[in-house]
Amino acid sequence: MAGRMCRWYAATAVALLLTGCGESPKSESTTGKAALTKDQVGLTLPDGEVMTGWKQSFQPTAVEMDKLYRSQACPINGNAGCENSRFFGAATFQRESPTASVTFQIVAYDSEKAAQDAYDVLWDGYYGNQASVTGQKARTLKLGPIGDEHDARLGTSGFHGEPGAVTQTRVGTTLLWTMEKAAHKGDIDEDGIRDLASMLAKRSQQAQNGDEPSAGLNG
Repeated sequence: MAGRMCRWYAATAVALLLTGCGESPKSESTTGKAALTKDQVGLTLPDGEVMTGWKQSFQPTAVEMDKLYRSQACPINGNAGCENSRFFGAATFQRESPTASVTFQIVAYDSEKAAQDAYDVLWDGYYGNQASVTGQKARTLKLGPIGDEHDARLGTSGFHGEPGAVTQTRVGTTLLWTMEKAAHKGDIDEDGIRDLASMLAKRSQQAQNGDEPSAGLNG
């Protein structure tokens, strides 16, 4: 059981691992649904300015995908799902009232097909289980029109009924995740989960359109 709990907290560990490893993001222009650069991945991750009501725990950081980060982003047999991936990024935030934390992750691929091929591999093989780490079945959520495809589940992140939620979204050449946990039942709700996933999806689309990501929790 302790092993299952460790999987849930791995998201925060990823953010810690990334801290200090990436370069400060700078904008690079691109057109259409392009494969993102490392700088664009860094800009796609939300920062404290757009996360109204949340406090940044770790600076949004993007790194070139390598063996170490493939093991973090695609922690299944042979790091399946990371084929043709180029960059990995993560950021973590805390909220005081009600107490919660959320980790955002991005994997940027070299093509839309590569992201499509990885989608089911990663959801079915790992991320879809991250809201049921105590063995209790998580509830599937319908979040509406977010990204090109998405999945979401709300379940538990601890053995005392603490809630946890995970979303996975594909936007063009990227796969995106939000992983949220809270201290008390009811501190995570469907609207909040949708808002976080929608914001990240909009920011990824803005980057792929060649714009500087600007979407925040307020719209």
